[in-house]
Amino acid sequence: MTDQNGQSPHEATLARLIVTTLNLEIQAAEISPDAPLYGEGLGLDSIDMLEIALVVSKEFGVKLRADDKNNRQIFSSLRNLSSYIQQNRVS
Repeated sequence: MTDQNGQSPHEATLARLIVTTLNLEIQAAEISPDAPLYGEGLGLDSIDMLEIALVVSKEFGVKLRADDKNNRQIFSSLRNLSSYIQQNRVS
């Protein structure tokens, strides 16, 4: 199930968390699930990604390590980050 912008409920929750954490001047629903988070797309930088990693760890119990070779893929889009969280979430 997705909303009109193609976000699943998990992606929408994560988008709201990102917008709130980073004080972005866009609506969470405006974040395309497949658009890049880093650099082009949403335009986040490495400091933003660290902030996201911290809040994801706190909110979902998912550890994101700076030296993880999969970070580029994990943070490549809202959809990939959401999927990673769902697969590695501590219940």
